[in-house]
Amino acid sequence: MAAASPTEDYSRFSLLLGRVAAQGVMKRYRRGVILMQEGEPGGTLFFVLSGLLRAYHARADGREFTFGFYSAGETLGEMSLDGGKRSANVAVESAALCSFVTRSALERCIAQEPALAFELLGLVARRARNATTIAAELALDQVYDRLVRLLHAGSVIEEDDIRRMAYPLTQEQMAQQIGCARTMVTKLLGDLVKAGCLRQEKRPQGRVWVILKPLPAGW
Repeated sequence: MAAASPTEDYSRFSLLLGRVAAQGVMKRYRRGVILMQEGEPGGTLFFVLSGLLRAYHARADGREFTFGFYSAGETLGEMSLDGGKRSANVAVESAALCSFVTRSALERCIAQEPALAFELLGLVARRARNATTIAAELALDQVYDRLVRLLHAGSVIEEDDIRRMAYPLTQEQMAQQIGCARTMVTKLLGDLVKAGCLRQEKRPQGRVWVILKPLPAGW
C-alpha cells in the first residue's frame, strides 16, 4: 500500500462528504487485499475514490455471501461508527484508491458542520434498508427474479442507449450475491443469451454483461 496524491476528484460524493473525504488519509490498495475483516473493531469510514471493493460474509466451510460491490463515490464502514465490530469482510476486487477517516476526525468534522450528522445517518439508514431488502428477496423471491434485479441494479444506460453492467461480475460472484448455486446462474444466463436478451462484451475493466432487450418477467 502506497500513499496517494491528495489531488483527487471528490465530485461523486455529496458536498459535505466530499469535504470529509478530502481530509482523510488516502492509500492505494492492490487487488486481493482484505480492507476490513468481520468482527474486528470498527470506527473508520472509507471513501472509495477508484477501483472496486466487495463486502461479504464468509463461513468456516469456505462458502461466502456477497452483500454488494462498491465503486467510486461510495462509502464503507458507516455501520460500525458506533464503535461496534465490523459486520462484514471487505476485499479489493480491482486496484483501489480510498480515503479513510477515523471516528475522532469525523467528530471534529461534525462539530464544524452539524449537518454532516444527518448525512451519516442517511448512509446508515440506506445500508440498513438495503440489508432488509436483501433478506426479503432471499426469503420470498425466485432465483430468476433475484438475478434480474441484480442485472438491473448493477447496470447503466450508456450513450448508445444500451444498458451495460458498470463492472464485470463472474458467475460465482453473481451467485454469491443472489444466494444460489453457480450452476443455476450459469443456466439462467445461458438461457437469456440464447433468447437474445443478454450478451457479454469486452471492456477495459473486463467482460461485462449487456442487456439487449427487456428481460422477461418470469422464466
